[in-house]
Amino acid sequence: MISNKMVKLSVVIPCFNEQNTLEECVSKLRDIADENLSLEIIIVDDCSTDNSYNLSEKLACEFSEIKTIRHEKNQGKGAALRTGFNYVTGDFVAIQDADLEYDPRDLKKLLTPLIDGKADVVIGSRFLPLGPHRVLYFWHSVGNKLITFLSNMLTDLNLTDIESGYKVFRRSVIQQIQIEENKFGFEPEIIAKVAHMNLRIYEMGISYFGRTYEEGKKIGYKDGFWAIYCIFKYNIFKSPAPIQVIVYFLFMLLALFLNTNIYHFLTNKEVIPEIASIISFSLIALLGFPILRGGKINYKTDTKIYIYLLCLLCGIDLVLNNIFANYIFAEPLNSKFYSLLGVLILNFFIIRFWLVKPFKHGPHTKEVFQ
Repeated sequence: MISNKMVKLSVVIPCFNEQNTLEECVSKLRDIADENLSLEIIIVDDCSTDNSYNLSEKLACEFSEIKTIRHEKNQGKGAALRTGFNYVTGDFVAIQDADLEYDPRDLKKLLTPLIDGKADVVIGSRFLPLGPHRVLYFWHSVGNKLITFLSNMLTDLNLTDIESGYKVFRRSVIQQIQIEENKFGFEPEIIAKVAHMNLRIYEMGISYFGRTYEEGKKIGYKDGFWAIYCIFKYNIFKSPAPIQVIVYFLFMLLALFLNTNIYHFLTNKEVIPEIASIISFSLIALLGFPILRGGKINYKTDTKIYIYLLCLLCGIDLVLNNIFANYIFAEPLNSKFYSLLGVLILNFFIIRFWLVKPFKHGPHTKEVFQ
């Protein structure tokens, strides 16, 4: 580190059943402290069922810089970090997994751009060259790169590893961000929110000592799918307009495909076309609700408004379908396709410019990055 100024680093350790590595993790963290760097270590035990919490309590009694907090119910990594961030007091805040897949000595390297005043957030990357990397699962690396690519597309960043567990922030930054994800969705969520705060983001290579599932690795393929959902949830309504149009167009193609096939199926079962149209439209309308959740609709008011709008849009769909069927198209599916297409285009503008409220960074009304 270039600066000789004494700085304080707060390290939040989310911990769930890590009795085998917790003490060694804390020991290695304490070793990085020196005359220019003081530490605050906050262990958040996420209702471990092994001896992790007792070990964290013992460590807190032995070392004054360690605090321990326990969740009475297991909630996930994101929830543990959200709790820990509420207690940090250092100049900078880092995340350290208790399983020691990441080397605490790398934290001093990640701190350098922050201490030098060049960065607001520094992210460690397992895919940039630096130090040893354990060779593990090929398809995990493919999944990580796909997730990172999708995130970069919507945030307009050029990161190499958004799922990295090593992220260091200015405290004034991380305490402005309202963490919503309880589990591993935290990683794409935090990347989205710092990206849309126009911060100075740096990325640096780190060592990686990954674990196998037999050794206790917890993340799985379901978390990968949830990460993709979170990328869209926290980015789509903050992305540039062309990206929003492209993504909505993809959803629109899916909606058109499903709607026309459901309509075709119902009419073949001799359901009255008007009833088939209402049913198929209502089922497709449910697809929009998870997207609206990402846009932070107000459930008490905007949900009711959107239900009324869906009824109106369904009526417009019926009217257009009848007009097209009677005067333009001989094939019923063509009428259904083009009537829904018009409604979906109208729906995009309703969601984008009326219902959606941008996500909040946190409780503050003014951004402070000193």
